Amino acid sequence: MAGPRLFEPKAVGALTLSNRIVVAPMCQYSAVDGCMTDWHQMHLGTLALSGAALLTIEATAVVPEGRISYADVGLYDDATEAAIARTIESVRRWSDMPIAIQLAHAGRKASTDLPWKGGAQIAPDHAHGWQTVAPSPIGFHHKDHAPLGLDKVGLDRVRDAFAVSARRAARLGLDAVQLHGAHGYLLHQFLSPLSNRREDDYGGSLENRMRFPLEVFDAVRAAFPADKPVTMRLSGTDWVEGGWDVAQSVAFAEALEARGCSAVHVSSGGLDPRQDIPVGPSYQVPLARAIKQATGLPVVAVGMITDYEQAEAIIGTGDADFVALARGILYDPRWPWHAAAHLGGKVKAPNQYLRSQPRQHRDLFEA
Repeated sequence: MAGPRLFEPKAVGALTLSNRIVVAPMCQYSAVDGCMTDWHQMHLGTLALSGAALLTIEATAVVPEGRISYADVGLYDDATEAAIARTIESVRRWSDMPIAIQLAHAGRKASTDLPWKGGAQIAPDHAHGWQTVAPSPIGFHHKDHAPLGLDKVGLDRVRDAFAVSARRAARLGLDAVQLHGAHGYLLHQFLSPLSNRREDDYGGSLENRMRFPLEVFDAVRAAFPADKPVTMRLSGTDWVEGGWDVAQSVAFAEALEARGCSAVHVSSGGLDPRQDIPVGPSYQVPLARAIKQATGLPVVAVGMITDYEQAEAIIGTGDADFVALARGILYDPRWPWHAAAHLGGKVKAPNQYLRSQPRQHRDLFEA
């Protein structure tokens, strides 16, 4: 009898992952001047022992003004690189789980306060605030300080910053790079006609709106080792009429595939406060399915995937190749263990934890 699909290995480019469970990037808002702290060592260390197949470091800004908040992680200078290096060295001392990093620029959604302090945008003339940039000078909220529209010099500077951060990621020995093209951040802002009102080669038609995100992808792909994956996270839809939608997402995924993208991670929303999201279990899976059916790319599904049978069905039916866990694995950092016990799979666990294996699940942990 075949084992659970959720615990079958799968290749993403030249990187073979041991199962179909990946840890999604999750901002911790706990950095100091862009530098990781001891919190990140504890947080990532915990998740690196979860039994998942891949750990993804949170949205990591390629320039200081690309941070979502003043407490976000960056990878844009020697200090931020050294801080990540210290964290990764500690984690890898005890775990061999592959580690990816999500490179990002928040665009007009940058310069905000911490979520537990309300998360409102901080004006440039206030402490912890700065001038934001975007494809067009249109704020996320009408009350926000308007971003500056990026000119060609600014576009080149941002594109080059992504490439420099990718080279730093390679120097850190990270196993993969994910570009953040979702949730209303800068690359998504270029893609959506709701936020991109440009009249040059980077606005208007779908081809033009995809141009800058694809230029960034090309620059990062050229900067990161050819034998390591570069992937993209995208929002499959804005959930707003007249905005970015699944048909455009399919076209974008096809363009990425043609350029050597290794996988796409399909989320949704985040671009416009008017979004009307039908939230429920697996609510984003149809978006992943559409891209899976149209391309040959490995596809990651995410969003309210909490049940073991639910995750197995997503993989087993071919709707996606991987499931990503975010809040669910914060709530239960041993979710992959429990899924393996429930479905009859196996996960890797550290020697120090082997004695925790329940008597009725003697074969849960891999040797």
